[in-house]
Amino acid sequence: MDIIAASVGIIVLSPLMLTIALVLLLEGGRPVLFVQPRIGAGGRLFHMYKFRKFDPRCDSGGLALTLDNDLRMTAVGRILALTKFDELPQLWNVLKGEMAIVGPRPESLAFAECFRDGYEAVLQYKPGLLGPAQIMFRREALFYPHGIEPTLFYKEVLFPAKARIDLSYYGRRTMASDAALVIRGVFVLLGLGLSRSMDR
Repeated sequence: MDIIAASVGIIVLSPLMLTIALVLLLEGGRPVLFVQPRIGAGGRLFHMYKFRKFDPRCDSGGLALTLDNDLRMTAVGRILALTKFDELPQLWNVLKGEMAIVGPRPESLAFAECFRDGYEAVLQYKPGLLGPAQIMFRREALFYPHGIEPTLFYKEVLFPAKARIDLSYYGRRTMASDAALVIRGVFVLLGLGLSRSMDR
């Protein structure tokens, strides 16, 4: 089902993805894609693809989170972050079997240490494009309080909250619940559902 959905998605959305790639080239040049190692099922690493949101001259070793009004984002990058169109290249990750349509978001290596104290159970599930935690935290960048180091806040507050949501859902998921989740996610993206946030 994932392969069928990803194949259809790539065919249908290819004009949009080509347009995004062209606009990114015109705005800031190469690279068009942001490629980063992520933690997949069983703790195995894979390279996840996104459309680039940051200026290509940014330090690749910078903050591993995207914050609200992040100065590293380009004008096009802000639109991609708002619409989540930066995630579209991950359909290729789904075709390769590294990701699923529905699953926990794959974490970067910067947060590998968070998978402990029971939260390592999240790694038994294939990471996905969409999941309950992504819907609940659709605009995650707005959650970071002033005066607290963002990485520390993510590790101690946001990661555990999202992991608990994921573990609660994936232990009892069905094909019907996954389908309902995808529909709900589309409504949320269009601003017709929950207004709470995600942004990773």
